[in-house]
Order: sequence, then C-alpha cells, then structure tokens
Amino acid sequence: MIEQSFLQALILGIVEGVSEFLPISSTGHLIVMGDLIGFSGMPGKVFEVVIQLGAILAICVLYRQRLTRVALDARHDPSARNFIAAILVAIVPAGLVGVLYHDFIINVLFSPYVVCTTLILGGIAIIVIERLNLETNITSIETLSLRTALKIGLFQCLALVPGVSRSGATILGALLVGVERKTAAEFSFFLAIPVMLGASTINLWESWDLIDMSHAYIIAVGFAAAFVSALFVVQWLLNFVSNHGYTVFGWYRIAFGSLMLAYFLLRS
Repeated sequence: MIEQSFLQALILGIVEGVSEFLPISSTGHLIVMGDLIGFSGMPGKVFEVVIQLGAILAICVLYRQRLTRVALDARHDPSARNFIAAILVAIVPAGLVGVLYHDFIINVLFSPYVVCTTLILGGIAIIVIERLNLETNITSIETLSLRTALKIGLFQCLALVPGVSRSGATILGALLVGVERKTAAEFSFFLAIPVMLGASTINLWESWDLIDMSHAYIIAVGFAAAFVSALFVVQWLLNFVSNHGYTVFGWYRIAFGSLMLAYFLLRS
C-alpha cells in the first residue's frame, strides 16, 4: 500500500511539474491522471495544492537573481517598478473572480468531461492564434504597459475553468496583445507565483483542520517530484517556443482531450 501511494504521488508530482507551465492544463492532467491511477486524493485537495507549490518553488529558484534584482531596484528603477506593477495589475481579475466563484468552480466545474472538452477547445484556439502571424512589439516585461497587463489578466480568468490552462490562457492572451513568445511565457511564469500562492493559501486555510500528518510522506514525494520536473521543463519550454512556437501543444491538447473523452464515455 505504501509502495502504491509512493508511486501515485511520484507520478502526479511529475505530471504537475511538467504540465504546470506548459499550455496544456496541469489541473486537467491531474484530474484525468488521478482518475486513471486510482488516486483517492486527500481532504480539501491538500495534495494538489502542495505539489503546485513545488512547481512554483522551481520558478523562484530559476529566476531568483531576476526577482531579487527587481525587488532591490524597485525604489529607484522605473523598469523594476513597472515589472511589479504589471504583475499586480494582471492578477486582479482572476483573483476577484476566483474569490467570488470559488465554491462553484470547485464543486461544479471539476469534472473529467469539462476538462476534456476545454482541452480540445483550448488546443483549437492555440492552433488558430499561432496561424494568425500576429505582430509582436513587446519584448520584455519591464516595458509592458499596465493596460496590456490588465488585458492579459482578463484572459487569465478563463483559466478558472479546469482544463483551460492558466499558462495557456495568459500566454495566448499575451500573444494576442502583441507580446513575443518568450516574454509571454516568462510573464505567465511570474504571474503564477502570486496567483498560485493566493489560491493555495485559501485552499490550505479551508482544509487545515482536515490535514493528517500521516499524509506528510506522500505530500513530500509529490512536492519534490513537481519541483524537480518543473526545473527542467521551464528551461526547455523557453528554448522550444522561441524556435517552434506553441502549435504542437495545440495538437497535443486535441489528441489528449479526445482520447480521454472517449475513455470516460466508454467507461460510464
């Protein structure tokens, strides 16, 4: 039983770390994979919350120098202040909607069928947007206007629906408003830090009384797996999209979503 739980936690941790920053929906993959391997989960989705924090820690480690520099230079460097302001402005829309509709999202939308459908629709959207050959004139977060940041934040609201993908929504939104591919991905990474920390804090606060210390071993395995796998994926993604774009992720979403939809329909 311990070996099975260890393997399940390891698999889901890797799935989280790999899919969190790719535009393929980490939540969707966790729901589907958890169902496939029979992972019973933990009260209040504690396991899912903690492994997401593992993925976020990877971003903080990889970008520690840049984040430190922005924090230290904010008092006298306008570009550093703009970096911080753009992040703060972009998180507001999804933060408000998430707080207002948190219970509805958790209790109604977290369904394999919703996930499969949004995976497919999101894949189509990626392919269509990539074929538009959009003009890009924003090449750094430091020069991102607050109006543009707000527009990207509005797109992020779509990610509250499981399967849409937070990174996918923010990256595609950024591309549509003129941000080049690599900068769009990095902005998505940085947005994840406050957004996911906030969501995790809410979930942990609501579930604190349900947490059992006997789960610590499983949580630690998932956290470590998510952290390590995210370290590799983030660096790979930046190099890949700079040369190849996001189209391949669109086709992957369509294939994966269709396969999983067929599986759940046949099983029901």
